Amino acid sequence: MRKQIQFLGLAMSAMLGIQSSNAQCAAGEVELELTIETDQYGSEGYWEIVPSGNSCGIGTIASGGNTAVGCNGGGAQAQLPGGYGNNDDFTSGPHCLIQGASYDLIYVDDWGDGGFEFEVEINGYQIETFEPMAGGNFTLTFTADEPPLYDIELYSITSPQLYDEEGIKPIEGIIFNHGTATIDSVDISYQVDNGAIFTTTFTGLDLENYDVHNFSHPDLWTATSGVHTIKTWVSNLNGNTDLNNDNDTIITTLELGLGIPNTIDDYLSITPIIVQIGNSSDQIDKPTDLDFHPLLSKKELWVINKRTESTGGSTVIFNNAGEVDQSDQQKVDGNAWHFMSLPTGIAFSKNGNFANSAGVYDANHNGGDPFTGPALWSGDLSIYAEPSGGNGSHLDMLHVSPYSQGIASEKDNVFWVFDGYSNDIVRYDFVDDHGPGNSFHGDAIIHRYNDFSVTRDPSHKVVSHLVVSGEWVYVVNYGDQNIFRIQMNTGNFGTTPTFGPFESIVEYKYITDYTWENVVDSGLIEPAGIDIIDDRMIVSDYATGEVIIYDIASMPATELGRISTDALGIMGIKIGPEGRIWYVDYDANTVNMITKWNLDLVENTFENSIDISPNPANQSLIIDLDGFTEEVFNVKVTDITGKVILDEMLSSNKINTSSWTNGAYLMHISNANHSFTERVIIAH
Repeated sequence: MRKQIQFLGLAMSAMLGIQSSNAQCAAGEVELELTIETDQYGSEGYWEIVPSGNSCGIGTIASGGNTAVGCNGGGAQAQLPGGYGNNDDFTSGPHCLIQGASYDLIYVDDWGDGGFEFEVEINGYQIETFEPMAGGNFTLTFTADEPPLYDIELYSITSPQLYDEEGIKPIEGIIFNHGTATIDSVDISYQVDNGAIFTTTFTGLDLENYDVHNFSHPDLWTATSGVHTIKTWVSNLNGNTDLNNDNDTIITTLELGLGIPNTIDDYLSITPIIVQIGNSSDQIDKPTDLDFHPLLSKKELWVINKRTESTGGSTVIFNNAGEVDQSDQQKVDGNAWHFMSLPTGIAFSKNGNFANSAGVYDANHNGGDPFTGPALWSGDLSIYAEPSGGNGSHLDMLHVSPYSQGIASEKDNVFWVFDGYSNDIVRYDFVDDHGPGNSFHGDAIIHRYNDFSVTRDPSHKVVSHLVVSGEWVYVVNYGDQNIFRIQMNTGNFGTTPTFGPFESIVEYKYITDYTWENVVDSGLIEPAGIDIIDDRMIVSDYATGEVIIYDIASMPATELGRISTDALGIMGIKIGPEGRIWYVDYDANTVNMITKWNLDLVENTFENSIDISPNPANQSLIIDLDGFTEEVFNVKVTDITGKVILDEMLSSNKINTSSWTNGAYLMHISNANHSFTERVIIAH
């Protein structure tokens, strides 16, 4: 976290110049200086510096904060006055320490939820950032010595991500300077699956102590489907050897798959088939949104249920969604009441995490201040909604967007939210998650976009979703019955918002003068869900039950056509594997798939009629070949993906369909002289 804090805009304490001598301390000693940043509860914290291994209060070298909390007040929640002010910066030092000796920075928190941040400098060089998380007592052990002259850390690889699509990919990441020397040039190399090594020298960096730099390697990788191992490393710092090789290399294992094909235009020339793949018997309960796990080959569809404020939301996960061997399971987090309260949207990132937007006013449900926002979760079913110590399995949460109406993933742990309370769009960067069930939020960055005002459904029912495509965030604005888009990475920092942030975070700013434009400003009644693939956009309209298809190659978008679903309450919508369209029906408590058929089916060469009944069928199908009873026929049945579920000689005119999943199938009956193909529907 400390590396990203500097890069992402925290007003860190100024770095002191290189000190060739130490005027305040004796020979063999170094100067320690601390910078302490408090949260909104400055009176909760107390700290000490002691020789490493000593208990708080034994051999104290320096201390600060609320002495009424002292060494024994961790977690007491006594709310004692005194100590530091709220949301402020303080310095302590210089203090003289024995060079090379080990020391402990002990932090005691009255409430037990962390909140202070400490920067540790030795002789003017920052060596640590200490950000206590959950618990009443925290200890940072450090060595009283300057960093080495040359020490660059390869901090992270940001592209490709854990689950990505095949194609041409840049190798991108972040490097961090731990050393005392300003780094002007560095070599960055990568190697895929033990193949060729690609090395580039990055120059003109001007990377000072504790600075970070984002890089993009100019040699692109042509990525194919499958599991790959990428080794990336740094070397040759200003032409010198890195003096600490322990942090120079990252080895990443990725799983890449085929992307989603753009077949949206096919829906314009046919009558699509709508297949219900889930309902209340599958624990679907007021579904608001859905998304696929980013490894599309898993065909793992996640549906988020709003349920009630008292129970919290839930998810239903469909494995092999839409196929004949589909299965599902509901998962409810132990603290969904707080972290997934009245959820309105779900969005996966390619790192395997997902986030939900919260439609509630106050996640504490105590009638107090509006206090809620998006929550971050792991898509790993061994972590999500599994016991984690009593505070749910959530990975992170931030609290300045009550009545949120939708959420979209930008990258990693970065999400965009429709804020129905403040009526603006908010970009949340959770940065590093705090782990399942923990509570540290201090590395977060929140940016508000409010050059215009968005409006939620006043009845708190119909959602207003978002989607990220390319460099744009597309937003459904229920109140103005339109769609607009914001160009990411445009605009300037404005003032600090007056609402929130209710916790100490890295950065909280308005963004002003950014680029935005209308996409659709007519033809919508109650727009709800949205998704995009290439230059095609689909939008669901709750009022009409329609899916509207647009061409967004130019602005404003051009409407191309509409699919009537007859849904009672269509909301979240998604383009999934094989290019099919998926949606949830909030009022009917169903999950549905819109698919299409190849109209060039095998021509019927039977001279006599054939009858397959009933259609739709439940437990069985009856095949009447009408005059061909003396001939031998083969029957082959495939589902909508082309998967064969039955292929055998027809020994009876009755076929048992009791084990088939609800949906549409193709039945092909043939012998050497005749063939016939018909679509059949199974509805148990």
